[in-house]
Amino acid sequence: MLFPWLANVLDRGGKAVTKRPYTVPGLTNEDAKKVCEILQDRLNSMNDLHLTLKHAHWNVVGPNFIGVHEMLDPQVETVRGFADAIAERIAALGSSPVGVPGRLTYQRPWEDYDVDRAGTIEHIKALNRVYDGVVKSHRDAIEETGEIDPVTEDMLTGQSFELEQFQWFLRAHLEDGSGKIDQ
Repeated sequence: MLFPWLANVLDRGGKAVTKRPYTVPGLTNEDAKKVCEILQDRLNSMNDLHLTLKHAHWNVVGPNFIGVHEMLDPQVETVRGFADAIAERIAALGSSPVGVPGRLTYQRPWEDYDVDRAGTIEHIKALNRVYDGVVKSHRDAIEETGEIDPVTEDMLTGQSFELEQFQWFLRAHLEDGSGKIDQ
């Protein structure tokens, strides 16, 4: 195993497991474990997203530099807050959140961000693709947690509202006025 210490918080399938003999009242340990596995994936995505946004913030250049540069910082801070809320929810449910770098891209459903120093539109297009994956994964997590844990579902729904708005901010730069988005 690449990270031997990870064996303490993962089962053989690479998912977070509940290590404590308790969870929140009204939720079984089995359901808490399932929710924690879903949340661990969301934690990985939020940590990945906030680092990707910061990377774009540092590397964007061109005529609209300052607008895009300044648009990304609030997104970074909000997404970092989402990661913290998700990690604390995992802990409240009786599991141990894993926030180490080696875990960030584990089973990520979208491609790695491959844009370095580039113009605003190139970064915006790449970030839009990242948000496609993040938003879809968050919506999937909402559906998966809905029947099991409405508190977690509510947290993820509120986060999805913000994530979708951030993606809209990006898409506004790509839209031609007729509703067509330049991908």
